[in-house]
Amino acid sequence: MASFAHKAPAVKDLNTIIRRFEPISLTEMDGVKLQNRVDTKYVIAGSDLVGLLEQMITDYRLLHVNGEAGTRYRSLYFDTPDNQHFQDHHNKRTFRTKVRFREYIGSGLAYLEVKRKTGGGRTDKARIKVDGIPDHLSTEQQAFIAEATGRTEVLVPSLWNHFTRYTFVNRSRPERLTMDVGLRFSDPAHGSELGDIVVAELKQERSDRSSPFVRMMRARGNRPAGMSKYCVGMLLLERPVKHNAFKEVLLRLQRLRDRSLKANLQLQR
Repeated sequence: MASFAHKAPAVKDLNTIIRRFEPISLTEMDGVKLQNRVDTKYVIAGSDLVGLLEQMITDYRLLHVNGEAGTRYRSLYFDTPDNQHFQDHHNKRTFRTKVRFREYIGSGLAYLEVKRKTGGGRTDKARIKVDGIPDHLSTEQQAFIAEATGRTEVLVPSLWNHFTRYTFVNRSRPERLTMDVGLRFSDPAHGSELGDIVVAELKQERSDRSSPFVRMMRARGNRPAGMSKYCVGMLLLERPVKHNAFKEVLLRLQRLRDRSLKANLQLQR
């Protein structure tokens, strides 16, 4: 399985455009939590990021936490010993689950989260605050997961992922947009980086194709593209799991990476 080297968009250009967004605070964003929602994911070449952000300024505000625009995340995913959560995704089960701890680095905040696909394209997320990311589940945490998923199963640590997230909030409708950059994955034995790729996820109460971001994506010929960070991480870390259903995802990621590399080389000439 190929590993992707990361080369971020030019930091100066990205920082310049980020500073032009009107900020929004966590408190102001409370009304747009969207814990039960429709998620639409897009995968974008990193070389397109600055131009896309330029278009978004009039319609979106950008979350700032402690005066910073981008928030660094790290997550530890849990799965069954036989990787049932991964297999459910690979086999395209309508109802499936992901369990992870997520830490907002530098804020002192960490949560145990259970994400469930509930049918009709909807995602439900339940979470509780925790003191930090442990290497095993406590009795109370196991009980929370069982209640959220409706089943009891043995779960063990699977993999870590790390990234920086920019969170945008639509000025006029209940809609949030996250953009994740610098994605990398690790376990005790391996590490792998995704490359110069941006994973964007639009979160809405219901699917609305009139969204400014949806229209921008459509104008650029960029269609919604499912890409589970957890599943891609499993493949990049060369786990012995099925991967036929993800071959097209990996090929698309490689094409986007090559596109960014070509664009960056042209800028350097």
